[in-house]
Amino acid sequence: MTKSAPQLGAPDLDRKTSPVAWESDEDTETLRESVPDEAICYFNDSTYRNGTMIESGRVVLRCERGIWVPAGPTETGKP
Repeated sequence: MTKSAPQLGAPDLDRKTSPVAWESDEDTETLRESVPDEAICYFNDSTYRNGTMIESGRVVLRCERGIWVPAGPTETGKP
């Protein structure tokens, strides 16, 4: 499943990237309310459709209505 997810590395703070809703983040619902319900997510100025999976470091992220949601570790586990 994650083999088709491109490895994009770390987000660049100078480029547009949608927020990540980490499971341990107590403010996930607040974050969801603050982000427009979009059909795309951004990662380093590139756009990704809802449901797209990418790898960022050691984690797979899934675009979910304008927010990146962790979908598990990468297969390689390498940053």
